[in-house]
Amino acid sequence: VQGQQLLWGSYFQIPVVTRAYTTACILTTAAVQLEVITPFQLYFNPDLIIRRYQIWRLITSFLFFGSLGFSFVFNIIFLYRYCRMLEEGCFRGRTADFIFMFLFGGIVMTLFGLFANVFFLGQALIIMLVYVWSRRHPLVRMNFFGLLNFQAPFLPWVLMGFSLLLGNSIMVDLLGISVGHMYYFLEDVFPNQPGGRKLLMTPELLRTVFDRPEDPDQHHLREQQEEPQN
Repeated sequence: VQGQQLLWGSYFQIPVVTRAYTTACILTTAAVQLEVITPFQLYFNPDLIIRRYQIWRLITSFLFFGSLGFSFVFNIIFLYRYCRMLEEGCFRGRTADFIFMFLFGGIVMTLFGLFANVFFLGQALIIMLVYVWSRRHPLVRMNFFGLLNFQAPFLPWVLMGFSLLLGNSIMVDLLGISVGHMYYFLEDVFPNQPGGRKLLMTPELLRTVFDRPEDPDQHHLREQQEEPQN
């Protein structure tokens, strides 16, 4: 009983977005393994979404990383690690902003997916999270399987090279890097350029639902953080 309480306590200490997304990915893979559903019911198919109204594919295509194996474990570890570091780091106390980043990435990847032959978009979303984290922590030294030492901004490219070595298509990695750079540029770079301004505005509805009410000092501090610094 005590072990179960400790396990549940540790689970609920995981930040809410990381907990929800990681759990959804694991449950989806478990459902496929138990043959409750099949990957054919999950993959991204614009024709079935538009003509058959199978809207759920817009979400399920981000939840499945393949059957249980090395690739699945690798993706889940990276998802949990970098999603949690972002949520507990630069998005601490800003759940609505973090969810908006997911929505931005998901929508742009879906639009790209209309023109690219991509069936599952979850790995691209993970690469996007890794890219944003790496650009916001440029001085962090990384070690990849004890073989490579490099600084954080090179991590997405190292992961892409690893995919290439495993014989996988790098289209998904390139998609994640591209969308991650779009978010990073619009959120961190452009607002601080001469004449630049903040273009990505989190809807107030998300703030109302996911963020606790702020006291005036916190609200003023957030406004200062969001103002472009010339």
